[in-house]
Amino acid sequence: MYPRWCTAVASYSGIKVAVEDFYGIVYDTVMSSIKIIIDTNVLVAALKSRRGASFKLLSLVDSGLFEVHLSVPLAFEYEDVLNRDNLGISADDADTVLDFICGVAKHQSVYFLWRPYLRDPKDDLVLEVAVASQCTHIVTFNTKDFVGIGRFGIQALWPADFLLQIGVQP
Repeated sequence: MYPRWCTAVASYSGIKVAVEDFYGIVYDTVMSSIKIIIDTNVLVAALKSRRGASFKLLSLVDSGLFEVHLSVPLAFEYEDVLNRDNLGISADDADTVLDFICGVAKHQSVYFLWRPYLRDPKDDLVLEVAVASQCTHIVTFNTKDFVGIGRFGIQALWPADFLLQIGVQP
């Protein structure tokens, strides 16, 4: 069940670790299994208000509770939407958030297009990244637009619902 060199398995903060006998080094043997895609509308909401679940989700992006996955086309969609004049988000704030997300997200290439699967082609873009990176969740306010994605083993959840599911109060 465990490697031969593993002399003990302990649980610390819910994470199983294996302790190597010879060197005394602790190895994290369980990676985050929650892989998510953040829809553009969640980023916009996070930047417009610091009081909602979207902002809380964005503040937890680099916490290790979940992994954010991103493709180049999705990053360009983020950039396009966040730089629109009518949102009231400064260009500096938009660039800072984009740099942060691009820096911490797992980059995923998409080799197979599922279009047209959903009603909105921009939602198909999100679904394709989720399928390619084997994500378990798409965090969005447009859950109705992602009907049928259960076929791929993916759930579409509002930010508050996702936070509750991972044990964080929104």
